[in-house]
Amino acid sequence: MTDRTRPPGDAPSPAETHLAPANPGVADESIHAPTIGGGLPIIQYWAQKTLSPQGPQIWKTLLHKSACLSCAWGTGGQNGGFTNELEEPLQRCMKSVQAISSELQPGLGDHFFARHSLSELQQLTSREADRLGRLSFPVIRRAGSDHYEPISWEEIYALATAAFTLPPERVASYSSGRSSNEAAYLLQLMMRALGSNNLADCSDLCHAPSTVGLNKVFGTGTSQVSLESGRQADGVVLVGSKGPANHPRLMNELIELRDRGGKVIAINPVKEVGLVKFGSPAHPLRLVQGEEIASLFLQPIPGSDLALFVGIQKVLLERGWVRYDYLQAYTDNWQAVIDQVTATDWESITATCGLALPDIVAAAEMIHSSQNVVFAWAMGITHQANSVDNIFSIANTALITGNVGKPGAGLMPIRGHSNVQGFGSMGVTAHLKATIREALEKLLGQSLKREPGYDARALIEAADRGLVDTLLCLGGNLYAANPDLTQAKRALGHIDTIIYLSTKPNQGHFHGLARQNTIIVPVYARFENPHRTTVESGNNFVRLNSPGKTHLTEADLVSEIDFLAELAHRLHGNQPIDWRRLHDTRYVRQLIAQTIPGYEKIGAIDDTNAEFTIGGRILLAPTFPTPSGKAQMQLTPLPSLTLPTLEDFDLSARHRPALVLALITGRSYGQHNTVVYQEADKYRGMPHRHCILMNAGDAHQAGFAEHQRVSVRGDAGQLDGIEIIFGAVRSGAALMFYPEANVLMKARIEPRSGTPAYKRVPVAVFAGAV
Repeated sequence: MTDRTRPPGDAPSPAETHLAPANPGVADESIHAPTIGGGLPIIQYWAQKTLSPQGPQIWKTLLHKSACLSCAWGTGGQNGGFTNELEEPLQRCMKSVQAISSELQPGLGDHFFARHSLSELQQLTSREADRLGRLSFPVIRRAGSDHYEPISWEEIYALATAAFTLPPERVASYSSGRSSNEAAYLLQLMMRALGSNNLADCSDLCHAPSTVGLNKVFGTGTSQVSLESGRQADGVVLVGSKGPANHPRLMNELIELRDRGGKVIAINPVKEVGLVKFGSPAHPLRLVQGEEIASLFLQPIPGSDLALFVGIQKVLLERGWVRYDYLQAYTDNWQAVIDQVTATDWESITATCGLALPDIVAAAEMIHSSQNVVFAWAMGITHQANSVDNIFSIANTALITGNVGKPGAGLMPIRGHSNVQGFGSMGVTAHLKATIREALEKLLGQSLKREPGYDARALIEAADRGLVDTLLCLGGNLYAANPDLTQAKRALGHIDTIIYLSTKPNQGHFHGLARQNTIIVPVYARFENPHRTTVESGNNFVRLNSPGKTHLTEADLVSEIDFLAELAHRLHGNQPIDWRRLHDTRYVRQLIAQTIPGYEKIGAIDDTNAEFTIGGRILLAPTFPTPSGKAQMQLTPLPSLTLPTLEDFDLSARHRPALVLALITGRSYGQHNTVVYQEADKYRGMPHRHCILMNAGDAHQAGFAEHQRVSVRGDAGQLDGIEIIFGAVRSGAALMFYPEANVLMKARIEPRSGTPAYKRVPVAVFAGAV
């Protein structure tokens, strides 16, 4: 076989330029932050990609009957790649094209890993690793080697079988939302049949607090609002979200809500330009000038959202706007919540959230004056040390105003990856619901372990203590997604065998190396899969993906379904179920229908092609699946948000100028999870990944200038040569890019959800490396 190369005119990968890492301080181009989000750059990007030599393949994939690869807002499926669940056309965004274009890259050449050592590959950025191309043949890195090398499928299965034939508490899995419901179900079934509940998932690092909080209050842990129901809202409270970048089609819903006379309250310490005004291609007459999104934009102190919502509740209470009739009929513990709000003084509320009383009053008035309000949030809420309490405070506000259990109202976590919610539904969790466990026990004919397993952070901690021998990663980038990258690399290095199932290289393949064997299994992208599969959107809609074909004509790929079914057969034989029969995804769906609540309709989807909304999740009446049938309101203590001093960072007077800030880590506008598509973030005016977005007043007061190079130190590490960029971030806060900034922080964990606090990281910014 010969090396496979890129099509003529396609940009060379770092591999083809001898893997020379980009200069981290050099921008792709000069940056002038626009005054609206979206707009003409979206059209320019679509034209650039779809008119390129790769264009015909991109269009073919966009039209394929499969779900979008990108966010959990969801589109595509059996109605066509551009069609949503309401059968509306033209429902694609730039994120779709970015993801598809990345998957349509050529495969790595046969001799790539022989030519390039791991020492070289470890120098690559996330973007450079992604642009290497598609993984197209299986490889292994053996103990002590600085290279991956080809490996046969038979040896992979032999090593994997031996690695999983160990005490079940010493084996684990990690997964992302990139794959299908069928692969997720098969993974957890295989693991639980072994006796292991160590099913860590990427949701542990993002929306686990949403699941925990919503389950505690309402008995159900997903969005209560469908796309159809949401269009009956006349008010939206959007908290901690960068929707213009991460969920662009959400912006169409907000534009149309404003057209109906509705109101949007945006809450974010960073005044994202796309939440102020957004130009959507779906509204071409307003594409250039944009449409106003936020009726009110509030910028609280990072980590203080709970105090803001308690303040809103206090205004509602003092104005006589509390829906006592609703609380008495449909909630428990409401009086204790009202008493707590009454006892919380205004000085504590405003000092904690950093907002003036008139701003809090304005938010409360908008909510009260709206008939139907949707409360939506993203990781600005869940990436806090008190994240579950944040969810409680939002839920309490919705209940106090009667905005749960009717069309056009409710709580809506805005989830990230396209099937991250589906993995949770399939039972990929360290904390399995009793109803699913009982159904699986009946299916498997055995009692399953009751004790919770390792979530994503517990998995890293256990591995760091030498308690994990085997890890299977179904997609994702466990290394880069974690806080304290030094610890993550060390912990993964204590595991004997790691098996990565991936479509493309990422930094985890080069830094997350096992002690003995690190195996990379190349798999099909969703639109290439030879099987019919399904995924679930963040609004509980299940889509069916048609089979497809890969463009990698000489590749040696496997579907995740086939790999897991073969491994499960080798581990379990033919008992208590015929594991090899699980190669047939129709059979897998029949098992899902038998064991996963709300998924009964999936058993007939192969005959009907009828996609569906999962039963029991969209709350159109105020009755809840809790023991009492009522919502369980929760107390929400105000957080303590003190920052350390410069002395706590071992900085003395000779390190001046210097200041301490609450750092927010976030994704750029050209990024999906840990995958970076573009180095610059035009919409924030950040020319490259090694920037810190600061409030100009903070910088000037400390003695810094814009574009000055500084060092940033956290409790786990330090980054030098960071460029200061002035932006619309509130005083006392700053923003840097994830995952690069993860090296700065140790994991501060919310104990009920296990999720780290990525959005309030105490750091010291000072002039020059020490």
